[in-house]
Amino acid sequence: MASPGEEWSLDLLQEYLQKKNSRENLDRFIPNCSAMDFDYARSLLTGGKKWKEKSAVMSASSEAYQKLLAEALDMNRSRILAFKNKPPTPEELIPKIWLSPTAYQSKFIKPCRWIPKTCQRMLDAPNILDDYNLNLLDWGANNVVAIALSETVYLWNASNGSTTELVTFNNEEGPVTSVSWAPDGQRIAIGLQNSHVQFWDFSAQRKLRTLRGGHRLRVGSLAWNNHVLTTGGMDCMVINNDVRLRSHIVGTYRGHHQEVCGLKWSPSGKQLASGGNDTLLYLWDRSRASLNSGAQWLHKIEAHTATVKALAWCPFQANLLASGGSDRCVKFWNTCTGTCLNSVDTGSQVCALLWSKRERELLSSHGPTENQLILWKYPSMRRMAELSGHTSRVLFLAQSPDECTVASASADERLMFWQVFGIPEVAKPTPKTSSEPFALWHGIR
Repeated sequence: MASPGEEWSLDLLQEYLQKKNSRENLDRFIPNCSAMDFDYARSLLTGGKKWKEKSAVMSASSEAYQKLLAEALDMNRSRILAFKNKPPTPEELIPKIWLSPTAYQSKFIKPCRWIPKTCQRMLDAPNILDDYNLNLLDWGANNVVAIALSETVYLWNASNGSTTELVTFNNEEGPVTSVSWAPDGQRIAIGLQNSHVQFWDFSAQRKLRTLRGGHRLRVGSLAWNNHVLTTGGMDCMVINNDVRLRSHIVGTYRGHHQEVCGLKWSPSGKQLASGGNDTLLYLWDRSRASLNSGAQWLHKIEAHTATVKALAWCPFQANLLASGGSDRCVKFWNTCTGTCLNSVDTGSQVCALLWSKRERELLSSHGPTENQLILWKYPSMRRMAELSGHTSRVLFLAQSPDECTVASASADERLMFWQVFGIPEVAKPTPKTSSEPFALWHGIR
């Protein structure tokens, strides 16, 4: 047991050590000695002048070596005296990877889609007319492809691969100049060389009626807007026909000076685009159709320098129209203002355009010299893929009901199918429902 004197001396010793520890890093001139490197400071004080003298005559390679050595040994510090310690490194409340936009995008960006460069299927299309102004191919909501081969309309069922001859016209009526499925996929309109339009029932394979008296020359373009069938002809006329009425003509649009070869209604059904052999593109308002003098257009566009046939309304952006023609250009329009948003020279005649309904992509078909299909990324208009296989200009395009496959018909008398817009989604089987009460309840064991 320690005596009182020894206890007192131990207390003095502890008090001295505490004071010493509190003063051991302090100096009269240098407040914090532990925060500096005395050896490096001495080197800077004694050898700095020699280093400057040597650096004046040092070669470029030696100077680069000395810099690398200084970085490796942490000799690029300029301070000799340190008055305080470096602040501690703050903890990351939010990881830097979360704040990095590139890291975020790389984590959630959609992987690149593989696009097959060869056609999925190819069928013969003998005697198809090589006429840029006609529209001889369409794919209905019933998954049946209609194609006109001279005087005959054939139906190819994409579900089972069967082919049916719907109708063959005589020389006085034909050849067929346009085909278009009604939105329900049960009726089909057929435009003819003799200026008539026939209306056929698909299931019964019989003619429902013939529309007469509207056009004086062949009908090369058709477009549906619910129960209204709009027709465009070589007589420069654009006519609205209500197929429910006996007197079917309910409106006309006048403006073109040559054959109307392209017609497309907007997804809303409020605006109609028409392209002609006169290089003009018109935008019409449905409510302004007139029976007498003809409707006044919303916009008359004269930007193209050759026939305007390819028309496609954007499915994901309202009032956006793509147009293409024999001038090799694809142009994009704001249909509210009539402003051209962009123009791209594709290098060859533009025959048809199709928007993807899944991605921001546009497909175009072309004439010589490549006769290819080009898939574009919108709005950058970067070429994503070029699909080759046809040996003559690809005049017509049609899109499948599942929005993945595109059919192309060419003057080389071949009909090709391309899985260009993705892979169809397989429908999940519906779970079987049990008629027994409480069938989904699990018993308690």
